[in-house]
Amino acid sequence: MNIKHYIATAFLSLSIAAHAQQTPAGPQKESVLIMNATAHIGNGKVIENSLIGFKDGKLTLVADATTTRIDPSSYDQVISADGKHVYPGFIAVNSSLGLAEIDAVKATVDDAEIGGIIPHIRSIIAYNAESKVVESMRPNGVLLAQVAPRGGRISGTSSVVQLDAWNWEDAAIKADDAIHMTWPNGFTRGRWWLGEDAGLKPNPEYSKQIDEVKSFITQAKAYLNGKQTPRHLPFESMKGLFDGSKKLFVNVDGEKEMTDVILFAKSVGIPQLIIIGGDEADRIIPLLKQHNVAVVVSRPHRLPSTEDSDVKHPFRLASILANEGVLTGIDPSGDMERMSTRNLPFYAGTVAAYGLNKEAAVQLITLNAAKILGIEDFAGTLEAGKDATLFIANGDALDMRTNILTKAYIQGRDISLDSHQTNLYERYNTKINGKK
Repeated sequence: MNIKHYIATAFLSLSIAAHAQQTPAGPQKESVLIMNATAHIGNGKVIENSLIGFKDGKLTLVADATTTRIDPSSYDQVISADGKHVYPGFIAVNSSLGLAEIDAVKATVDDAEIGGIIPHIRSIIAYNAESKVVESMRPNGVLLAQVAPRGGRISGTSSVVQLDAWNWEDAAIKADDAIHMTWPNGFTRGRWWLGEDAGLKPNPEYSKQIDEVKSFITQAKAYLNGKQTPRHLPFESMKGLFDGSKKLFVNVDGEKEMTDVILFAKSVGIPQLIIIGGDEADRIIPLLKQHNVAVVVSRPHRLPSTEDSDVKHPFRLASILANEGVLTGIDPSGDMERMSTRNLPFYAGTVAAYGLNKEAAVQLITLNAAKILGIEDFAGTLEAGKDATLFIANGDALDMRTNILTKAYIQGRDISLDSHQTNLYERYNTKINGKK
């Protein structure tokens, strides 16, 4: 191949890459007014005929058009949204977005580090803001996410990002918000592929595994209260757990295990505990409420975790907890979790179909998620003073048939709703129908 061919190939590759990846939107320059849409505030309230205004990235007006009179000409851009719906941007809690691109290609997967107890590992520096998977979240209204590490006993530190950015520094809206760990399981199964009994049986190592965690956290607390020499980065990273600036997210499902972790956190002075998974959380509701523990329920589109569980228990769990007053969210993790995170609104829709008021289901992935992540001061609801992170949909955003976005904004920036999937749709629609 001669030099001209090399150059042509290089330019072609660059042009394909440029087309595939959307350029992040610039800062908001014009004030915007959205008129006459049904506004789902995110806190359980609805304004049937709303006025929503924002400027310089912040909401300045959220009002009922039937009782509030304004001059639309005072805004640079006016959007008539009759018959449409406005929602706060949906928030994915405990996701691994941007940490892996293609599950089957090991070189693109960076969601876990080597080591069992590594709280100082920061997931944010591995976050790929140019991920095509991240790009595919926005057309469904998922605009914010907590990027969390995986693997090990204490996996590392998560951060909260907005999903339209040049790089991880631009993306981060709350860096190093929480430490994530996996609590030991009280039961275990044998490795059937080695001829072991695959039945469920008590874990003989349970107490030992808990003692390892307790020992590390106790030593970290002693280190932080001492001279802190020699320097110990894993211990230093634990400081936020004790002063309340970081939360502890614990993956745990069993009734006994959840009880153990709640009592343990209290005993070592960790004030902010979040349970992830919580498959049997409905059995310890009084304890959860007593200690103000939130639960991020495993996504409802799954099979029950045990053979004798109600097949619809995953559909009902979030509604049971929320109706009892437990702060509840939805966890998108599981099989193909990065790609499936775009289904977050439909998980909430399933919860709404199994016992929860529709607006309360919206709250699971808006205000509740914001409270769980500690970003409710600027995200999670449509309220004056908060970030203008929102979207306009043709219909019910929890219904995949009507969750068709026409506009989306992150901090007031008018972001692109194009993705690899929409480009393919337009390409083949043109081929088949001769038009877009």
